[in-house]
Amino acid sequence: MMTPDWEKTVRRLERLLRLKSFPVAFKMLARKQELEEIAFLRRPNQALTLCQMLNLARNFDWTVGAERKDFIFSSCSSMLGLEKVPETHRDGTFRNIVWVATKEDGRRYEAAIPRLPEGHYEAVALAPLVYNPFAPDLVLIYANPAQMILLINALQFTDYEVFKFYCVGESSCADAIARCFNEGKPYLALPCYGERRYGHAQDDELVMALPPAAVEKALAGLETLYRRGVRYPISYAGAESDLRAIFPPAYLGLEEMMAKVKGSGRHLLLGVTGGIAGGKSTVSQMLAELGSPLIDFDEIARRVVEPGTEGYRQIVDYFGRQVLADDGTLDRKKLSDIVFGDLEKRKKLESFTHPPIYEEFFREIEEITAREPEAIIQVAVPLLVELNLQYLFDRILVVEVPVATQLERLMARDGISREAAEKIIQAQLPITEKLQFADFVVDNSRDLAYTRKQIEDLWRQLSQRGDCARGDKNDG
Repeated sequence: MMTPDWEKTVRRLERLLRLKSFPVAFKMLARKQELEEIAFLRRPNQALTLCQMLNLARNFDWTVGAERKDFIFSSCSSMLGLEKVPETHRDGTFRNIVWVATKEDGRRYEAAIPRLPEGHYEAVALAPLVYNPFAPDLVLIYANPAQMILLINALQFTDYEVFKFYCVGESSCADAIARCFNEGKPYLALPCYGERRYGHAQDDELVMALPPAAVEKALAGLETLYRRGVRYPISYAGAESDLRAIFPPAYLGLEEMMAKVKGSGRHLLLGVTGGIAGGKSTVSQMLAELGSPLIDFDEIARRVVEPGTEGYRQIVDYFGRQVLADDGTLDRKKLSDIVFGDLEKRKKLESFTHPPIYEEFFREIEEITAREPEAIIQVAVPLLVELNLQYLFDRILVVEVPVATQLERLMARDGISREAAEKIIQAQLPITEKLQFADFVVDNSRDLAYTRKQIEDLWRQLSQRGDCARGDKNDG
């Protein structure tokens, strides 16, 4: 199994969530001698708490480690499984001193605290994850509630599940660390009094423990949500404002939009997408030869910004005549260069082009279905997933080729260098992310006969309608 590139992952997380402190790598060690094998690790000069160790790692950039004798008292070390829970804790005395009314309450309290298995480990190490210090058992992220809900949204984006979180009260480290360690699931916790007083957790901070694999999943979800406009910081919409102008169009006009797309409901819409130079045009041509009318979003996008259109006027008014070619038409390359690295300008451009594109899309559906009420209409949309348009289609077809093949074809097609082609491909959504939305996958990496065979098989399935339930995939 490959070791994750934690530096790259952490830097992207920090950029998307604007974290104030380092994500922390947490590792339990079977032998205390293993502490000596960790680079730059510092051992405490005096007894300390786990809260302090967390603070040193996430805020002061330290790699720290400890064994049982290094902890001030047994609440920390027994939660980590480094020693038995003392009798004064088990009988409720310790919690009864401050936190609960009776020793019986204290017994129930102590019994409710999750712990790591006793006797399996002799030491613990913590470090900023960004330095790839060791293979962590889990990762701790501190963030405010707004950042945390986006992190949860990201974790739920694929393979959705409801998250359950717990609060034993004081000893919140157990709610995050012990539950995540024992169950292999993300756990969110409210830092307790001790972690705030001794570990300097701030008033607005929460902590989440994640299994290492969940960190990459969270990052993928955050990046996808960012492309869909869900990002941190969350901008405020005024309490007395008319929110209709800033709501996603699909939220407010969903019923109207679906009525325009579905019409009588007798036709079928097949969204066709893939990566650049992957062969979408070849697949569309084969489908057309079998009788599938084509609606091409790229072609529509060109028409709605021709001179004389409202889209053309809005673009020139906003971006200036610098985006025009010598003949007065839009210079798409110049415009693309302007918006490529500027999300706000890209959003502005989309606000000029998307409404007329959709209207033309609806018009073409109506025109086709008037001739062929039961048509299987293919709609070529290169950015189908990026623009979150999946809901518009009955089925989605992704044309797939290996990245190496995609690279060679792009270089040959556009006459560009390998470096330029690599940059273009890297700037696009990975095909693996598009594949998770696919009902059908066509492998276009071999000869035309191989692709045509898959398209003919696909056409038979689509023509049978009843046998073409969403989720059935044709992987060639």
